[in-house]
Amino acid sequence: MNLLITGGAGFIGSNFVHYQRQMHPADLIVNLDLLTYAGNKNNLTDLKHDPSHIFVQGNINNRELVAYLIEQYHIDAIVNFAAESHVDRSILHPEIFVETNVKGTLALLHEGYRHDIKLLQISTDEVYGSLGSTGYFTEDSPLQPNSPYAASKASADMLVRSYFETYGTHVNITRSTNNYGPYQFPEKLIPLMIINGLKDKELPIYGDGKNIRDWLFVRDNCKGIDLVLRKGVAGEKYNIGANNEYENNTIVHLIVRELGLNEARIKHTEDRLGHDQRYAIDSTKIKSELGWQPECSFNAYIPKTISWYANHREWWEPLLKDRVKITQINQIPHFPNNVWYKNY
Repeated sequence: MNLLITGGAGFIGSNFVHYQRQMHPADLIVNLDLLTYAGNKNNLTDLKHDPSHIFVQGNINNRELVAYLIEQYHIDAIVNFAAESHVDRSILHPEIFVETNVKGTLALLHEGYRHDIKLLQISTDEVYGSLGSTGYFTEDSPLQPNSPYAASKASADMLVRSYFETYGTHVNITRSTNNYGPYQFPEKLIPLMIINGLKDKELPIYGDGKNIRDWLFVRDNCKGIDLVLRKGVAGEKYNIGANNEYENNTIVHLIVRELGLNEARIKHTEDRLGHDQRYAIDSTKIKSELGWQPECSFNAYIPKTISWYANHREWWEPLLKDRVKITQINQIPHFPNNVWYKNY
């Protein structure tokens, strides 16, 4: 299979690229990423000389470029990880999230339809909104996004659905819970707490810290995405979660214990606007229909994740020194002059 993986230099995208190279070594991967602040080519250094991984720096809104890559490399499917994904940033700059997450998905859908190939949209449980203390979201739960980020992802999901219903395009959507693991940009809770702990800084928790998330090791998510890519029924959505529900307080205290820190380093700050209380999803569908099961237990892989960041300072320290501002939405590369290719 020849895959166009968009956003393949980001956290989940780069982990998925590595999973594909391990599990499907005969496949060709064309990795299209704009390399904005969260896209990091150092996530892919071990693939620098891999002839089956072709890296292209470019924008998914550049339809001419996307069409060229599909035709040049005989692409069979698009897997779309490309997205602005941090809720805090969406509150400050919602227009950037619409540009990438909505318009970018539309561009990929259009080219997928024109070339009669599959598109797998990587979404999030945040599109469902916030839960109370009980219950789980299913694939049939209504979309009730509460942040500009979640709204942009829900909008993209609706576009994906429309292309199936209107044009018969082969599409699927996966919606996972909060991922953790290697290569996560240090603005998200787990890597931020680990890195702040390693740098003798305070550990800030929004509000009372009682917000609950279901934590999924990124490799388990990659396994689920791969199953949907290869076996998913056209037009269907699949939730992916591991039923590891923990308060933010619990996560931070766990990291403090693992690093041997003083709990006085934990500081509660003003809560985030529109902060959803609880996310939890029912993964019965992907388990029963595609045979997915999480393999990476939280108790085993949280310590491994903490150790990874502790042992890979050379990966995250440059990110702290060179905080790149969000790429302005009008700085879209023009094909072909401002696009470069690299087996990287």
